[in-house]
Amino acid sequence: MTDLGTPLPHPTRDDALIERLRDRRSAPAQGLAGPGPSATELETILEIGLRSPDHGKLFPWRVVVIGPETRSRWVARLEAMAASDRDRAALRKLASPPVTAMVISAPVESPKAPLWEQQLSAGAVCMNLAHAANAHGYAASWITDWYAYDRRARALMGVAEGETVAGFIHMGTAAEPLLERPRPDMADKVERLP
Repeated sequence: MTDLGTPLPHPTRDDALIERLRDRRSAPAQGLAGPGPSATELETILEIGLRSPDHGKLFPWRVVVIGPETRSRWVARLEAMAASDRDRAALRKLASPPVTAMVISAPVESPKAPLWEQQLSAGAVCMNLAHAANAHGYAASWITDWYAYDRRARALMGVAEGETVAGFIHMGTAAEPLLERPRPDMADKVERLP
């Protein structure tokens, strides 16, 4: 029998968490300002992010926390790569937030977990980071933009061949209150089988 570790406490109902998840809303990344998560808060946020579902315990992702020096250097280099004014404007999403974590999908060979499942696991890391930032009282934005897909930009950011950027998780304080956006009608998106 495989040793799975120490037993965890049984989940209990958490009405505050339910409400937080029901009201979850992404913030515009370019509208995030300080304060952002402290170093201690960020450690907890990262710890929560890494508890994401992962078929086969492969950990097919990695997280890069982008510090202010690296962020400034990347934005300057990306501005030179930008193909249009729109591309340059998109860099404000990377330049503005006080804290950014880049989640990289880094799949590994596995007979048990196909590529798609490993990519979904990286997406789960992104969502858990955003939820954890929200739980600490910060707004978060999970985005990709042209620089997540541009071969030269990915090389600049240290994304290896075979890896992809699952998302940039920007965290900080929203400059303005977040407004609700249209949500899908449950009847259109949920099928209930007998």
